[in-house]
Amino acid sequence: MMNTFKNGLKVIALSAVVFGAGCATITTEQLDAVRATAEAAARDAAAAQSAASAASRTANEARQTASSAQSTANSALSAANASQACCDATNEKMDRMFQRSMSK
Repeated sequence: MMNTFKNGLKVIALSAVVFGAGCATITTEQLDAVRATAEAAARDAAAAQSAASAASRTANEARQTASSAQSTANSALSAANASQACCDATNEKMDRMFQRSMSK
């Protein structure tokens, strides 16, 4: 069992050396490329956030405009209903007057 433990430690140590050697081969150019990619991604994210904010503002303005238009339409419908009621009442009066004049 002790032999297996020692072999396991050797494998871990060898892996650490190989991993460490792999990390040591990263060049400054590669780091600069990664940094540039990260900065470009950050700029793209900021631009996307700005576009999303602008879209949200536009949507809110459209919602307000639609609400105002709905209010105007409701007022127009109310006025039209009142006008129709007045017209109906006038027609009823005229019909009663005609009926009275015909019955005399």
